[in-house]
Amino acid sequence: MTEWFESIKWDGEALVLLDQTRLPHEECWVRCATVDEVAGAISEMKVRGAPAIGLAAAAGMALAAKEAVRSGRELEAALEQACATLARTRPTAVNLFWALDRARETARSAPSAEEAVVRLSRLVDVLLEEQRESDRAIGDYGAALLPDGARVLTHCNTGALATGAYGTALGVVRRAHELGKLALVYVDESRPRLQGARLTAWELLRAGVPFRLVVDAAAASLIARGLVDAVIVGADRIAANGDVANKIGTLGLAVAARHFGVPFYVAAPLSTFDPGTPDGASIRIEERNAEEVLLVGQERVAPEGTVVLNPAFDVTPAELVTAIITDVGVVASPVKEHIDALLGELARREGGRLGAVQGAGILPR
Repeated sequence: MTEWFESIKWDGEALVLLDQTRLPHEECWVRCATVDEVAGAISEMKVRGAPAIGLAAAAGMALAAKEAVRSGRELEAALEQACATLARTRPTAVNLFWALDRARETARSAPSAEEAVVRLSRLVDVLLEEQRESDRAIGDYGAALLPDGARVLTHCNTGALATGAYGTALGVVRRAHELGKLALVYVDESRPRLQGARLTAWELLRAGVPFRLVVDAAAASLIARGLVDAVIVGADRIAANGDVANKIGTLGLAVAARHFGVPFYVAAPLSTFDPGTPDGASIRIEERNAEEVLLVGQERVAPEGTVVLNPAFDVTPAELVTAIITDVGVVASPVKEHIDALLGELARREGGRLGAVQGAGILPR
């Protein structure tokens, strides 16, 4: 039986998060009542996944505004400081910066500091609802691409934990399962933090979706043996030319999928597209602590003195992507002119004039 859950809650006074560092062993909730607590939760990956990070950042801005008004501090200065604090947490995920920009614009449009507090709190609720609608649309579009009896390979965690709603790539998987189209999901363990093993497996068990957990190094072999009908991953940032930054290991999956003729899909909302970044080479790749690689849990697995390189993400060139599944349609081939058409829709959405995408290579609902 499918079990629904929410990983992010907002009550206007605090952001309440399901602590992803404690899963799957404990379902522990963390209450963040200040911008510093929100920033800490993002940095420590208690909340992770590009859309969820954006939601958390918006909540952090709302909390900063509330504290500024309470203490009599000048609002604009407080929000700029909060923005700088939050922006330092996870540099690759563009949804973080998208949410910060949206929060700043919301505050600037308010006639008073007190009204800014009200509007920023309401913005968090709006973003949560938008994410639910976005994820559902991605799930519908993506499930339509899969054959009956599909065997899907996925990487990292892209479900409700990563978005605060239904999920992007894992939302496609869940929707396909609901429609009776899914046979099996192969879940990459996703070293070094094991988001696949810890988080995706936990979500799929709750949703009643059949899956097999595999080590990352097994994925290419499964594709080569004809056991995979599609690879579906999420994204942390998509450049203007369609290059995709995602969890480290994604590039290898894309190369293997192309070589063996398996569709490679990226599922992401419009907020993950970054028109200000021309290509993948311009994306800053976050490098994380060496202990993530040196330790498995509390157990050290490498000798003392080992030097670690630990990039959290890699970049998959657009030419290796079969299609990008968005919340307004499927970009059938992510070449620059098709991305430009999609970014035009992003501009219309930001202006409050959401409409169906029309353009070459984009398949509207």
